[in-house]
Amino acid sequence: MRERDAKWNMLLLGAFMLLSVAGAGLVAALDSAPAPASAASRPAAADLPAVRIIGTPFIPNTNPRQR
Repeated sequence: MRERDAKWNMLLLGAFMLLSVAGAGLVAALDSAPAPASAASRPAAADLPAVRIIGTPFIPNTNPRQR
């Protein structure tokens, strides 16, 4: 009797997986996101304004014994 339960569980898992993959594929196919812009239309990094950092910079503690 235990063998039959395991088969049903795997069948349900497989059916759920197939339906999930089909649903994700359908959503991806119908997605109306615009195409990515070409690299020429984006501003260069040098043209962007500088960012002001407030406070001390974060330095990760790579030696846990040292504080």
